[in-house]
Amino acid sequence: MTSTARSCLWSLAVLLAASGVLLAAEPAASPPPDKGGFRFRDLNDASLGLWEGDRPVLVYNHGVITDAKVPKNDARRSRACYVHPLYGLNGEVLTEDFPKDHYHHHGIFWAWPHIGIEGKQYDLWVYGDIQQRHVRWLGREAGPDAAALGVENGWFVGSRKVMVEQVRLRVHRAADGQRSIDLDFTFIPVDKPITLRGAEGKSYGGLNLRYASRTDTVITVPAGRTKEDLPDTPLAWADLSAKFSGAPTRSGAAIFIDPAHPDFPPTWLTRHYGILCVGWPGVKPVTFPPGEPIRLSYRIWIHQSDVTPAQIKQAFDAYAAAKKAK
Repeated sequence: MTSTARSCLWSLAVLLAASGVLLAAEPAASPPPDKGGFRFRDLNDASLGLWEGDRPVLVYNHGVITDAKVPKNDARRSRACYVHPLYGLNGEVLTEDFPKDHYHHHGIFWAWPHIGIEGKQYDLWVYGDIQQRHVRWLGREAGPDAAALGVENGWFVGSRKVMVEQVRLRVHRAADGQRSIDLDFTFIPVDKPITLRGAEGKSYGGLNLRYASRTDTVITVPAGRTKEDLPDTPLAWADLSAKFSGAPTRSGAAIFIDPAHPDFPPTWLTRHYGILCVGWPGVKPVTFPPGEPIRLSYRIWIHQSDVTPAQIKQAFDAYAAAKKAK
C-alpha cells in the first residue's frame, strides 16, 4: 500500500472512529510523512494523534468529545482525557466510543463509579457532577523506537479541583507482531480526603478497555480461556481476542498489571460483550489522604494475530520481570 493510500485510510479512520460523529466540523489531519519512527500530530483542538511511520497507533483526547446522538440531557453525552481510537497492528480499530449498549464507555479510560468527598458521592464514569479536565502537558517525545506522552489532568467538582491526575504513556515500537503501551498513573487528592470504591458485586473502578464491534470473542485469563464473565475476580492479566473489522485474522489486546500494583493482583470485571475493567481498590471503600500520591501502572499488550494462553503468559512474565528489575 502506498503512503498516499495509507494517508487516505488514516483520515477516513479518524473521521469514522474519532471525529466523523463526535466532531464532524473538525477535519482529520493527514499523517506525517512516512520517515519511520514515531510522530505526534494534533488532529484538532481536542485530540492528539500518534503514528509509527505511516501507521496510526492511537489518539489521545485531551479536550471534550461530544456525541450528538446521545440526548442533550444525558451526562454520558461528553467526556475527556482518554485514548480512542486505539489501533491494532493490521490498522484495525480496537476500541469503541459511545457504544449503544453503554454510552459512557470510551476506549481506554480510567474512572471510578463511587467517589466520596466530604460526605457526598460522585461518579466519574459519566461527565456530570465530577469531570476530568486537561490542565497541562508534562511532555511529548517521539523517537525511532518509542514515544512518550505526559499529561496532567484534574478531577473537578464545578470549578474546584479535588484530584490531581498525572498520566504517562510510553508506546513501544511494533515488533514480532506485538506492541506494548505502558500506562503510569499518579493521583493526588488536593486538599480533602477522597474515598474510592468499585461497583457493588462487580468491582469495576479504575482502568478500563472497551473493545470495538467484533465477532468470535475469546477472553483469556491466567487460568485459561473463559466462557463466562468474571465479576470481582483477582487477576494479574486478561486478554480479549476476536475478529475485528479491517483485520485479516483474529487479533486483540490484553491488560497487564504491574506486580508492584497495590493489592496485587487486584480484582476485575470481564465482559464478553466487550470490556475489561480493572477494579481497584475494589468493592470495599478506601480513603486516601490529601497530598499523598496513589501510583498505579499497567501495560496494554497488542497482538497482531491470535495468541495462546502460553504466549500471553510469556508476554506478561517478560513485563513483570522488567518491572521488577527496574
